Amino acid sequence: MRPRHTESMPRILIMGASGYVGGHLAPRLASEGFQVRAAARRIDALRARSWDAVECVHADALDPASLGDVLDGIDIVYYLVHSMASGGSFSDLDRQAAANVRDAAMQAGVTRIIYLGGLQPIDGASPHLASRRETGEVLRSGTVPITELRAGIVVGPGSAAFEVIRDLVYHLPVMLAPRWVSSCSQPIALDDLLDYLVGLLRLEDDGATHIYDAVGPETLSYGDLLRQFGEVVDRSVRIVPLPVLTPRLSSYWLDLVTSVPASIARPLIDGLKHDLISQRPHELQELIPIRQRSYREAVEQALQQEEAAELTIRWTEGGFRYRRQRHDVSWYDKSVHVSVQSERSAEEVWRDISSIGGDRGWYFATWIWKLRGLIDRAIGGVGMRRGRRHPTELRVDDPLDFWRVASVESGRSLTLVAEMKLPGSAVLELSVEPRDAGSVARLQAHFHPAGVLGLFYWFGLWPIHMVMFRRLAQVLATGPTRRASEDRARPAARPRAD
Repeated sequence: MRPRHTESMPRILIMGASGYVGGHLAPRLASEGFQVRAAARRIDALRARSWDAVECVHADALDPASLGDVLDGIDIVYYLVHSMASGGSFSDLDRQAAANVRDAAMQAGVTRIIYLGGLQPIDGASPHLASRRETGEVLRSGTVPITELRAGIVVGPGSAAFEVIRDLVYHLPVMLAPRWVSSCSQPIALDDLLDYLVGLLRLEDDGATHIYDAVGPETLSYGDLLRQFGEVVDRSVRIVPLPVLTPRLSSYWLDLVTSVPASIARPLIDGLKHDLISQRPHELQELIPIRQRSYREAVEQALQQEEAAELTIRWTEGGFRYRRQRHDVSWYDKSVHVSVQSERSAEEVWRDISSIGGDRGWYFATWIWKLRGLIDRAIGGVGMRRGRRHPTELRVDDPLDFWRVASVESGRSLTLVAEMKLPGSAVLELSVEPRDAGSVARLQAHFHPAGVLGLFYWFGLWPIHMVMFRRLAQVLATGPTRRASEDRARPAARPRAD
Protein backbone atom coordinates (compact mmCIF):
# COMPACT_ATOMS: atom_id res chain seq x y z
CA MET A 1 0.00 0.00 0.00
CA ARG A 2 1.14 3.57 -0.71
CA PRO A 3 -0.23 7.09 -0.09
CA ARG A 4 -3.65 7.69 -1.68
CA HIS A 5 -3.81 10.35 -4.38
CA THR A 6 -7.58 10.49 -4.79
CA GLU A 7 -9.76 12.88 -2.82
CA SER A 8 -12.69 10.45 -2.48
CA MET A 9 -13.78 9.72 1.09
CA PRO A 10 -14.72 6.08 1.75
CA ARG A 11 -17.86 5.29 3.73
CA ILE A 12 -16.93 3.59 7.00
CA LEU A 13 -18.55 0.98 9.22
CA ILE A 14 -17.06 0.22 12.64
CA MET A 15 -18.02 -3.21 13.96
CA GLY A 16 -17.55 -3.31 17.73
CA ALA A 17 -17.82 0.46 18.12
CA SER A 18 -18.76 0.27 21.80
CA GLY A 19 -15.31 -1.03 22.79
CA TYR A 20 -12.52 1.20 24.01
CA VAL A 21 -10.76 1.50 20.62
CA GLY A 22 -14.01 1.82 18.67
CA GLY A 23 -15.30 4.37 21.16
CA HIS A 24 -12.36 6.63 20.30
CA LEU A 25 -12.09 5.77 16.62
CA ALA A 26 -15.68 6.65 15.67
CA PRO A 27 -15.59 10.33 16.75
CA ARG A 28 -12.03 10.68 15.45
CA LEU A 29 -13.05 9.58 11.95
CA ALA A 30 -16.17 11.75 12.02
CA SER A 31 -14.11 14.79 13.03
CA GLU A 32 -11.93 14.26 9.97
CA GLY A 33 -14.89 14.30 7.60
CA PHE A 34 -15.54 10.59 7.05
CA GLN A 35 -19.08 9.21 6.89
CA VAL A 36 -19.11 6.89 9.89
CA ARG A 37 -21.62 4.22 10.85
CA ALA A 38 -20.98 2.74 14.31
CA ALA A 39 -22.39 -0.71 15.06
CA ALA A 40 -22.67 -2.64 18.32
CA ARG A 41 -24.92 -5.22 19.95
CA ARG A 42 -26.08 -2.68 22.54
CA ILE A 43 -27.16 0.41 20.68
CA ASP A 44 -28.01 2.18 23.96
CA ALA A 45 -24.29 2.04 24.81
CA LEU A 46 -23.56 3.94 21.59
CA ARG A 47 -26.36 6.49 21.99
CA ALA A 48 -25.18 7.30 25.49
CA ARG A 49 -21.96 8.69 24.00
CA SER A 50 -23.84 11.51 22.21
CA TRP A 51 -21.89 11.33 18.93
CA ASP A 52 -23.53 14.02 16.79
CA ALA A 53 -21.83 13.15 13.48
CA VAL A 54 -21.90 9.35 13.82
CA GLU A 55 -24.75 7.09 12.70
CA CYS A 56 -25.33 4.52 15.46
CA VAL A 57 -26.91 1.19 14.52
CA HIS A 58 -27.54 -2.22 16.03
CA ALA A 59 -25.58 -5.18 14.65
CA ASP A 60 -24.42 -8.46 16.11
CA ALA A 61 -21.57 -10.24 14.35
CA LEU A 62 -23.01 -13.53 15.63
CA ASP A 63 -26.36 -12.80 13.94
CA PRO A 64 -25.98 -12.83 10.14
CA ALA A 65 -29.47 -11.38 9.69
CA SER A 66 -28.41 -8.16 11.44
CA LEU A 67 -25.47 -7.49 9.10
CA GLY A 68 -27.05 -6.88 5.69
CA ASP A 69 -28.57 -3.46 6.31
CA VAL A 70 -25.61 -2.06 8.27
CA LEU A 71 -23.21 -2.99 5.44
CA ASP A 72 -25.35 -1.38 2.76
CA GLY A 73 -23.37 1.35 0.97
CA ILE A 74 -20.22 0.73 3.04
CA ASP A 75 -16.74 0.82 1.46
CA ILE A 76 -14.47 -0.07 4.39
CA VAL A 77 -15.20 -2.04 7.55
CA TYR A 78 -13.16 -1.71 10.74
CA TYR A 79 -13.46 -5.06 12.50
CA LEU A 80 -12.91 -4.51 16.23
CA VAL A 81 -15.03 -7.40 17.52
CA HIS A 82 -13.79 -9.94 20.05
CA SER A 83 -15.54 -12.28 22.46
CA MET A 84 -12.95 -12.58 25.23
CA ALA A 85 -15.49 -11.55 27.87
CA SER A 86 -17.74 -14.49 26.93
CA GLY A 87 -15.75 -17.06 28.88
CA GLY A 88 -14.16 -20.30 27.74
CA SER A 89 -16.02 -20.45 24.41
CA PHE A 90 -14.61 -17.15 23.13
CA SER A 91 -12.49 -18.80 20.42
CA ASP A 92 -15.50 -20.48 18.82
CA LEU A 93 -17.49 -17.25 19.02
CA ASP A 94 -14.64 -15.23 17.51
CA ARG A 95 -14.36 -17.68 14.64
CA GLN A 96 -18.10 -17.63 13.91
CA ALA A 97 -18.35 -13.84 14.16
CA ALA A 98 -15.47 -13.36 11.74
CA ALA A 99 -16.99 -15.81 9.25
CA ASN A 100 -20.35 -14.03 9.38
CA VAL A 101 -18.84 -10.60 8.74
CA ARG A 102 -16.55 -12.01 6.04
CA ASP A 103 -19.51 -13.47 4.14
CA ALA A 104 -21.74 -10.42 4.59
CA ALA A 105 -18.95 -8.08 3.48
CA MET A 106 -18.40 -10.09 0.29
CA GLN A 107 -22.11 -9.97 -0.50
CA ALA A 108 -22.31 -6.21 0.18
CA GLY A 109 -19.37 -5.35 -2.05
CA VAL A 110 -17.11 -4.00 0.71
CA THR A 111 -13.71 -3.02 -0.72
CA ARG A 112 -11.56 -3.65 2.40
CA ILE A 113 -11.73 -4.86 6.00
CA ILE A 114 -9.32 -3.38 8.54
CA TYR A 115 -8.94 -5.80 11.42
CA LEU A 116 -7.35 -4.95 14.76
CA GLY A 117 -5.69 -8.08 16.13
CA GLY A 118 -2.98 -8.78 18.67
CA LEU A 119 0.81 -8.96 18.43
CA GLN A 120 1.90 -12.59 18.18
CA PRO A 121 4.77 -14.20 20.14
CA ILE A 122 7.46 -16.20 18.38
CA ASP A 123 7.18 -19.30 20.59
CA GLY A 124 3.50 -20.25 20.56
CA ALA A 125 0.52 -18.29 21.82
CA SER A 126 -2.07 -18.26 24.58
CA PRO A 127 -5.68 -19.15 23.65
CA HIS A 128 -6.52 -15.44 23.54
CA LEU A 129 -3.66 -14.50 21.20
CA ALA A 130 -4.21 -17.62 19.10
CA SER A 131 -7.85 -16.63 18.68
CA ARG A 132 -6.85 -13.15 17.54
CA ARG A 133 -4.56 -14.71 14.92
CA GLU A 134 -7.24 -17.17 13.81
CA THR A 135 -9.78 -14.37 13.43
CA GLY A 136 -7.47 -12.74 10.89
CA GLU A 137 -7.10 -16.04 9.05
CA VAL A 138 -10.89 -16.46 8.84
CA LEU A 139 -11.33 -12.94 7.48
CA ARG A 140 -8.56 -13.51 4.92
CA SER A 141 -10.25 -16.69 3.67
CA GLY A 142 -12.80 -14.53 1.83
CA THR A 143 -12.41 -12.37 -1.25
CA VAL A 144 -12.41 -8.96 0.46
CA PRO A 145 -8.83 -7.64 0.94
CA ILE A 146 -7.80 -7.51 4.61
CA THR A 147 -5.43 -5.15 6.39
CA GLU A 148 -4.58 -6.55 9.83
CA LEU A 149 -2.90 -4.46 12.50
CA ARG A 150 -1.39 -6.61 15.24
CA ALA A 151 -1.21 -4.26 18.20
CA GLY A 152 0.87 -4.51 21.33
CA ILE A 153 -0.53 -3.51 24.73
CA VAL A 154 -2.69 -0.45 24.13
CA VAL A 155 -2.18 2.30 26.69
CA GLY A 156 -5.53 4.00 27.06
CA PRO A 157 -8.60 4.10 29.32
CA GLY A 158 -10.53 0.85 29.05
CA SER A 159 -7.70 -1.29 27.74
CA ALA A 160 -7.79 -4.39 29.93
CA ALA A 161 -4.00 -4.49 30.35
CA PHE A 162 -3.89 -0.78 31.18
CA GLU A 163 -6.68 -1.15 33.73
CA VAL A 164 -4.94 -4.08 35.43
CA ILE A 165 -1.82 -1.93 35.75
CA ARG A 166 -3.87 0.99 37.08
CA ASP A 167 -5.58 -1.12 39.74
CA LEU A 168 -2.35 -2.78 40.85
CA VAL A 169 -0.43 0.48 41.18
CA TYR A 170 -3.16 2.39 43.02
CA HIS A 171 -4.25 -0.38 45.33
CA LEU A 172 -1.24 -2.56 46.14
CA PRO A 173 1.77 -0.77 47.67
CA VAL A 174 3.61 -4.10 47.75
CA MET A 175 3.19 -6.61 44.92
CA LEU A 176 4.12 -10.26 44.94
CA ALA A 177 5.64 -10.53 41.48
CA PRO A 178 4.95 -13.64 39.42
CA ARG A 179 7.32 -14.81 36.72
CA TRP A 180 5.50 -12.94 33.97
CA VAL A 181 6.51 -9.58 35.47
CA SER A 182 9.84 -9.94 33.63
CA SER A 183 8.23 -10.66 30.23
CA CYS A 184 8.68 -7.87 27.70
CA SER A 185 6.27 -6.00 25.45
CA GLN A 186 6.13 -2.92 23.22
CA PRO A 187 3.16 -0.89 24.47
CA ILE A 188 1.53 1.55 22.08
CA ALA A 189 -0.32 4.74 23.00
CA LEU A 190 -4.01 4.72 22.13
CA ASP A 191 -3.62 7.91 20.09
CA ASP A 192 -0.72 6.38 18.13
CA LEU A 193 -2.87 3.36 17.33
CA LEU A 194 -5.68 5.67 16.21
CA ASP A 195 -3.22 7.56 14.00
CA TYR A 196 -2.31 4.30 12.31
CA LEU A 197 -5.92 3.15 11.94
CA VAL A 198 -6.97 6.46 10.38
CA GLY A 199 -3.77 6.69 8.33
CA LEU A 200 -4.62 3.42 6.57
CA LEU A 201 -7.56 5.18 4.93
CA ARG A 202 -5.19 7.61 3.26
CA LEU A 203 -3.19 4.88 1.56
CA GLU A 204 -3.94 3.85 -1.98
CA ASP A 205 -5.69 0.47 -2.03
CA ASP A 206 -3.66 -2.03 -4.04
CA GLY A 207 -6.22 -4.80 -3.63
CA ALA A 208 -3.79 -6.98 -1.65
CA THR A 209 -3.88 -8.32 1.91
CA HIS A 210 -1.43 -6.89 4.43
CA ILE A 211 -0.35 -7.60 8.01
CA TYR A 212 1.45 -4.91 10.05
CA ASP A 213 2.65 -4.79 13.65
CA ALA A 214 1.44 -1.72 15.53
CA VAL A 215 3.83 -1.22 18.45
CA GLY A 216 5.37 1.60 20.44
CA PRO A 217 9.00 2.77 20.38
CA GLU A 218 10.11 1.03 23.61
CA THR A 219 10.61 -2.53 24.76
CA LEU A 220 9.68 -2.76 28.45
CA SER A 221 9.08 -5.50 30.98
CA TYR A 222 5.76 -5.62 32.80
CA GLY A 223 7.66 -4.63 35.94
CA ASP A 224 8.80 -1.51 34.08
CA LEU A 225 5.20 -0.74 33.11
CA LEU A 226 4.11 -0.92 36.75
CA ARG A 227 7.00 1.21 38.03
CA GLN A 228 6.68 3.92 35.39
CA PHE A 229 2.92 4.14 35.92
CA GLY A 230 3.59 4.56 39.64
CA GLU A 231 6.06 7.36 38.95
CA VAL A 232 3.49 9.20 36.80
CA VAL A 233 0.80 9.08 39.52
CA ASP A 234 3.27 9.54 42.39
CA ARG A 235 2.74 6.07 43.87
CA SER A 236 5.55 3.94 45.23
CA VAL A 237 5.62 0.49 43.64
CA ARG A 238 7.49 -2.30 45.43
CA ILE A 239 7.79 -5.63 43.62
CA VAL A 240 8.71 -8.75 45.59
CA PRO A 241 9.74 -11.69 43.35
CA LEU A 242 7.71 -14.85 43.88
CA PRO A 243 8.54 -17.34 41.09
CA VAL A 244 5.90 -19.89 42.11
CA LEU A 245 3.12 -17.60 40.89
CA THR A 246 2.42 -18.84 37.35
CA PRO A 247 0.26 -16.80 34.93
CA ARG A 248 -2.74 -19.01 35.72
CA LEU A 249 -2.34 -18.58 39.50
CA SER A 250 -1.79 -14.86 38.93
CA SER A 251 -5.09 -14.59 37.07
CA TYR A 252 -6.96 -15.97 40.10
CA TRP A 253 -5.03 -13.65 42.41
CA LEU A 254 -5.93 -10.66 40.23
CA ASP A 255 -9.61 -11.49 40.70
CA LEU A 256 -9.18 -10.42 44.32
CA VAL A 257 -7.32 -7.16 43.76
CA THR A 258 -8.64 -5.65 40.52
CA SER A 259 -12.09 -4.96 39.13
CA VAL A 260 -11.18 -6.12 35.62
CA PRO A 261 -13.68 -8.94 34.90
CA ALA A 262 -12.18 -12.39 35.36
CA SER A 263 -13.41 -13.42 31.90
CA ILE A 264 -11.14 -10.71 30.46
CA ALA A 265 -8.24 -10.79 32.93
CA ARG A 266 -7.63 -14.55 32.86
CA PRO A 267 -7.05 -15.03 29.11
CA LEU A 268 -5.07 -11.78 29.10
CA ILE A 269 -2.76 -12.88 31.92
CA ASP A 270 -2.38 -16.34 30.40
CA GLY A 271 -0.65 -14.66 27.47
CA LEU A 272 1.90 -12.81 29.59
CA LYS A 273 4.26 -15.77 29.77
CA HIS A 274 5.39 -14.78 26.27
CA ASP A 275 7.52 -11.85 25.18
CA LEU A 276 5.40 -9.79 22.79
CA ILE A 277 8.05 -8.15 20.61
CA SER A 278 7.59 -7.30 16.95
CA GLN A 279 10.00 -8.64 14.36
CA ARG A 280 8.98 -5.80 12.02
CA PRO A 281 8.57 -2.77 14.29
CA HIS A 282 9.37 -0.10 11.67
CA GLU A 283 7.34 -1.27 8.68
CA LEU A 284 4.10 0.49 9.65
CA GLN A 285 5.96 3.56 10.92
CA GLU A 286 7.66 3.95 7.53
CA LEU A 287 4.32 3.67 5.75
CA ILE A 288 2.49 6.07 8.10
CA PRO A 289 5.10 8.33 9.74
CA ILE A 290 3.98 9.60 13.14
CA ARG A 291 5.75 10.82 16.27
CA GLN A 292 5.41 7.84 18.55
CA ARG A 293 4.77 8.48 22.22
CA SER A 294 6.80 6.83 24.94
CA TYR A 295 5.00 4.68 27.50
CA ARG A 296 5.30 7.39 30.12
CA GLU A 297 3.86 9.98 27.73
CA ALA A 298 1.04 7.59 26.87
CA VAL A 299 0.11 7.11 30.54
CA GLU A 300 0.15 10.87 31.17
CA GLN A 301 -2.00 11.48 28.13
CA ALA A 302 -4.47 8.75 29.08
CA LEU A 303 -5.06 10.29 32.50
CA GLN A 304 -5.40 13.77 30.99
CA GLN A 305 -7.90 12.52 28.41
CA GLU A 306 -10.05 11.05 31.17
CA GLU A 307 -10.30 14.44 32.83
CA ALA A 308 -11.07 16.25 29.56
CA ALA A 309 -13.58 13.70 28.21
CA GLU A 310 -16.98 15.05 27.22
CA LEU A 311 -19.87 14.30 29.55
CA THR A 312 -22.26 11.62 28.36
CA ILE A 313 -26.03 11.76 28.71
CA ARG A 314 -26.17 8.50 30.66
CA TRP A 315 -23.73 6.25 32.44
CA THR A 316 -21.02 4.75 30.23
CA GLU A 317 -18.44 2.29 31.49
CA GLY A 318 -15.30 4.10 32.57
CA GLY A 319 -16.86 7.57 32.40
CA PHE A 320 -14.68 9.83 34.55
CA ARG A 321 -17.66 11.81 35.76
CA TYR A 322 -19.31 8.63 37.00
CA ARG A 323 -16.14 7.62 38.82
CA ARG A 324 -16.34 10.81 40.89
CA GLN A 325 -13.43 12.20 38.85
CA ARG A 326 -10.92 9.98 40.62
CA HIS A 327 -8.20 8.13 38.72
CA ASP A 328 -7.85 5.58 41.52
CA VAL A 329 -11.47 4.44 41.09
CA SER A 330 -11.58 1.49 38.73
CA TRP A 331 -12.64 1.94 35.12
CA TYR A 332 -14.59 -1.34 35.11
CA ASP A 333 -17.76 -1.58 37.18
CA LYS A 334 -19.72 -4.18 39.10
CA SER A 335 -23.40 -3.96 38.25
CA VAL A 336 -26.98 -5.14 38.66
CA HIS A 337 -29.50 -4.89 35.79
CA VAL A 338 -33.21 -5.51 36.40
CA SER A 339 -36.11 -5.20 33.94
CA VAL A 340 -39.78 -5.61 34.91
CA GLN A 341 -42.74 -5.73 32.54
CA SER A 342 -45.53 -3.38 33.61
CA GLU A 343 -49.17 -2.89 32.70
CA ARG A 344 -48.79 0.77 33.60
CA SER A 345 -48.10 3.42 30.97
CA ALA A 346 -44.60 4.84 30.61
CA GLU A 347 -45.97 8.19 31.79
CA GLU A 348 -47.21 6.66 35.06
CA VAL A 349 -43.92 4.88 35.74
CA TRP A 350 -41.93 8.02 34.92
CA ARG A 351 -44.05 10.06 37.33
CA ASP A 352 -42.96 7.78 40.15
CA ILE A 353 -39.32 7.72 39.03
CA SER A 354 -39.15 11.52 38.93
CA SER A 355 -40.80 11.77 42.39
CA ILE A 356 -38.59 9.26 44.20
CA GLY A 357 -36.77 10.12 47.42
CA GLY A 358 -37.25 13.02 49.79
CA ASP A 359 -40.54 12.96 51.74
CA ARG A 360 -41.99 10.30 49.45
CA GLY A 361 -39.24 7.83 50.25
CA TRP A 362 -37.77 5.02 48.14
CA TYR A 363 -40.95 2.94 47.73
CA PHE A 364 -39.47 -0.24 49.20
CA ALA A 365 -37.83 -0.56 52.64
CA THR A 366 -37.24 3.19 52.96
CA TRP A 367 -36.07 2.51 56.51
CA ILE A 368 -33.01 0.71 55.09
CA TRP A 369 -32.19 3.73 52.92
CA LYS A 370 -32.55 5.95 56.00
CA LEU A 371 -30.34 3.62 58.04
CA ARG A 372 -27.69 3.86 55.33
CA GLY A 373 -28.02 7.63 55.53
CA LEU A 374 -27.50 7.59 59.30
CA ILE A 375 -24.39 5.46 58.90
CA ASP A 376 -23.12 7.89 56.30
CA ARG A 377 -23.71 10.86 58.62
CA ALA A 378 -21.88 9.05 61.42
CA ILE A 379 -18.74 8.69 59.28
CA GLY A 380 -18.82 12.27 58.03
CA GLY A 381 -20.98 11.95 54.90
CA VAL A 382 -24.00 13.93 53.72
CA GLY A 383 -26.58 11.39 54.86
CA MET A 384 -30.25 11.81 53.87
CA ARG A 385 -30.75 15.28 55.29
CA ARG A 386 -30.73 17.14 51.95
CA GLY A 387 -33.96 15.65 50.61
CA ARG A 388 -35.19 17.09 47.31
CA ARG A 389 -35.38 20.60 45.86
CA HIS A 390 -38.90 19.97 44.49
CA PRO A 391 -41.34 17.12 45.22
CA THR A 392 -41.96 16.16 41.56
CA GLU A 393 -39.34 17.89 39.39
CA LEU A 394 -35.65 17.14 39.00
CA ARG A 395 -32.87 19.04 37.26
CA VAL A 396 -29.28 18.13 36.53
CA ASP A 397 -27.08 18.73 39.59
CA ASP A 398 -30.02 18.62 42.04
CA PRO A 399 -29.27 16.90 45.35
CA LEU A 400 -31.51 13.89 46.03
CA ASP A 401 -30.95 12.54 49.56
CA PHE A 402 -27.37 11.18 49.39
CA TRP A 403 -27.38 11.22 45.55
CA ARG A 404 -26.72 13.92 42.98
CA VAL A 405 -28.68 14.08 39.71
CA ALA A 406 -26.20 13.49 36.86
CA SER A 407 -28.73 13.47 34.03
CA VAL A 408 -32.46 13.56 33.35
CA GLU A 409 -34.12 12.55 30.11
CA SER A 410 -37.69 13.60 30.79
CA GLY A 411 -40.12 10.75 30.42
CA ARG A 412 -37.32 8.25 29.98
CA SER A 413 -34.39 8.04 32.43
CA LEU A 414 -32.87 9.39 35.62
CA THR A 415 -29.17 8.93 36.43
CA LEU A 416 -27.90 9.48 39.98
CA VAL A 417 -24.33 9.53 41.34
CA ALA A 418 -23.85 8.72 45.03
CA GLU A 419 -22.28 11.35 47.27
CA MET A 420 -22.14 9.22 50.39
CA LYS A 421 -18.87 7.94 51.80
CA LEU A 422 -17.90 4.93 49.70
CA PRO A 423 -14.76 2.96 48.76
CA GLY A 424 -15.52 3.75 45.13
CA SER A 425 -18.29 5.35 43.11
CA ALA A 426 -21.94 4.28 42.80
CA VAL A 427 -24.38 5.15 40.01
CA LEU A 428 -28.11 4.39 39.95
CA GLU A 429 -30.14 4.58 36.74
CA LEU A 430 -33.94 4.35 36.72
CA SER A 431 -35.64 4.32 33.34
CA VAL A 432 -38.82 3.33 31.52
CA GLU A 433 -39.54 2.26 27.96
CA PRO A 434 -43.03 2.30 26.44
CA ARG A 435 -44.54 -0.90 25.08
CA ASP A 436 -47.73 -1.58 23.12
CA ALA A 437 -49.36 -2.98 26.23
CA GLY A 438 -47.81 -0.99 29.05
CA SER A 439 -44.10 -0.40 29.60
CA VAL A 440 -40.84 -1.82 30.94
CA ALA A 441 -39.33 -0.41 34.13
CA ARG A 442 -35.55 -0.75 34.29
CA LEU A 443 -33.03 -0.33 37.08
CA GLN A 444 -29.27 -0.39 36.62
CA ALA A 445 -26.91 -0.06 39.57
CA HIS A 446 -23.20 0.38 38.86
CA PHE A 447 -20.35 0.40 41.36
CA HIS A 448 -16.77 1.29 40.43
CA PRO A 449 -14.56 -0.05 43.26
CA ALA A 450 -11.56 1.77 44.65
CA GLY A 451 -9.21 -1.06 45.46
CA VAL A 452 -9.65 -4.21 47.50
CA LEU A 453 -11.84 -2.45 50.07
CA GLY A 454 -14.22 -1.44 47.29
CA LEU A 455 -14.45 -5.02 46.06
CA PHE A 456 -15.14 -6.27 49.59
CA TYR A 457 -17.84 -3.61 49.97
CA TRP A 458 -19.58 -4.66 46.75
CA PHE A 459 -19.51 -8.41 47.35
CA GLY A 460 -20.31 -8.04 51.05
CA LEU A 461 -23.49 -6.06 50.38
CA TRP A 462 -24.43 -7.84 47.16
CA PRO A 463 -27.27 -9.95 48.71
CA ILE A 464 -28.87 -6.84 50.23
CA HIS A 465 -28.44 -4.81 47.06
CA MET A 466 -30.00 -7.53 44.92
CA VAL A 467 -33.14 -7.62 47.07
CA MET A 468 -33.38 -3.83 47.31
CA PHE A 469 -32.87 -3.15 43.62
CA ARG A 470 -35.13 -5.95 42.38
CA ARG A 471 -37.94 -4.92 44.68
CA LEU A 472 -37.56 -1.24 43.77
CA ALA A 473 -37.86 -2.06 40.07
CA GLN A 474 -40.87 -4.27 40.79
CA VAL A 475 -42.62 -1.56 42.80
CA LEU A 476 -42.05 0.96 39.99
CA ALA A 477 -43.69 -1.49 37.60
CA THR A 478 -46.72 -2.24 39.80
CA GLY A 479 -47.14 1.24 41.25
CA PRO A 480 -45.94 2.35 44.70
CA THR A 481 -49.34 3.85 45.66
CA ARG A 482 -51.53 0.79 44.98
CA ARG A 483 -53.68 -0.43 47.83
CA ALA A 484 -52.62 -3.62 49.58
CA SER A 485 -55.89 -5.31 48.52
CA GLU A 486 -55.12 -4.60 44.87
CA ASP A 487 -51.64 -6.05 45.30
CA ARG A 488 -53.09 -9.24 46.75
CA ALA A 489 -55.69 -9.54 44.00
CA ARG A 490 -53.17 -9.51 41.17
CA PRO A 491 -49.86 -11.45 41.05
CA ALA A 492 -46.83 -9.20 41.25
CA ALA A 493 -44.77 -8.73 38.09
CA ARG A 494 -41.70 -10.94 38.15
CA PRO A 495 -38.40 -9.12 37.83
CA ARG A 496 -36.02 -10.29 35.12
CA ALA A 497 -32.28 -9.76 35.39
CA ASP A 498 -30.87 -8.68 32.02
